[in-house]
Amino acid sequence: MPLNYHDQIHLLKDILADHQIDCCGSVAEYEQLERVIKSLMVNSEIDQNVKHILQDIYTYSQAGINSDNDHDHNQLHQSKFTNWIEVIDSYS
Repeated sequence: MPLNYHDQIHLLKDILADHQIDCCGSVAEYEQLERVIKSLMVNSEIDQNVKHILQDIYTYSQAGINSDNDHDHNQLHQSKFTNWIEVIDSYS
């Protein structure tokens, strides 16, 4: 059963919040972020401001998959998690 728009947004925010709290993420979580973002990017109802943030998160997830040290990768992005979640909330 495919996720609807609201489920996708909720999943995206949950994963980002977990990464912020846990200071790490698994390869499966980064891959899930990529799948959700790809699906959201083709949604014509998504605001352009959100698409910009989604692209940033997609880049974060790609780098996370390829990172040798997930904790360090996550720490580099700690300051962005709250902003990403707030922007997504404001347009969803």
